[in-house]
Amino acid sequence: MTDQPKIRIRDLHKRFGSKVVLDGLDLDVGVAESVVVIGGSGSGKSVLLKCILGLIDPDSGTIEIDGRNVVGLPRAEREAYMRKFGMLFQGGALFDSLPVWENVAFGLIQSKRMGRPEARAVALEKLAQVGLNEEVSLLSPAELSGGMQKRVSLARAIAIEPEIIFFDEPTTGLDPIMSDVINDLIVKCTRELGATALSITHDMASARKIADRVAMLYDGRIIWAGPVADIDRSGNAHVDQFINGRAEGPIQMAVRRS
Repeated sequence: MTDQPKIRIRDLHKRFGSKVVLDGLDLDVGVAESVVVIGGSGSGKSVLLKCILGLIDPDSGTIEIDGRNVVGLPRAEREAYMRKFGMLFQGGALFDSLPVWENVAFGLIQSKRMGRPEARAVALEKLAQVGLNEEVSLLSPAELSGGMQKRVSLARAIAIEPEIIFFDEPTTGLDPIMSDVINDLIVKCTRELGATALSITHDMASARKIADRVAMLYDGRIIWAGPVADIDRSGNAHVDQFINGRAEGPIQMAVRRS
């Protein structure tokens, strides 16, 4: 890592009406580092990601990419930063009307204005990196299993060779074996690119596999952050309860009783 983080977030706030979601959040992600933000459902992980991506405007705070605060940038300048990003969406977000190779090549054709033959060649190369052959490239997303759709989504995320890749619950909906396959591919692809990775998940098996460092989001703030190897001895009761999946502890889940 260099001294300057690839992503630096300070005092980030976001509320929706009376609901405070982010309440002074601080987070650093180093160059070529993989950071996984963990936390329960509704803890604000997705809102954090959307703020970084510019899909939601924070109420206050800064989000620096390569030392430049991108909050409030004009659209054209913001889009220049967006070209540094790759994204694997929770549900895959593949286009049903396009064959697999065009899904993978979408950013190359639309953003980089690459010619279709060249873009197709890159798409086939990226599909091969995630273990899918040319025959698969001609299928529609509806013809693929959930695991294959995730692989196609990963191929699309790396197709533009981004500097930063975001992973939104990358193993949701997959069985344990396929989840491990996807985790291995995430590690392999990000390392080959030398990319910075920021993931959000509640899947601790995934977090342990893909993270260099883990940060826990609770009550709108990062309450603990450290190397993934230290998470079992964090000394934080909230982290301990979450990673061990215990109902009893400082984190209280709202349960409606009849």
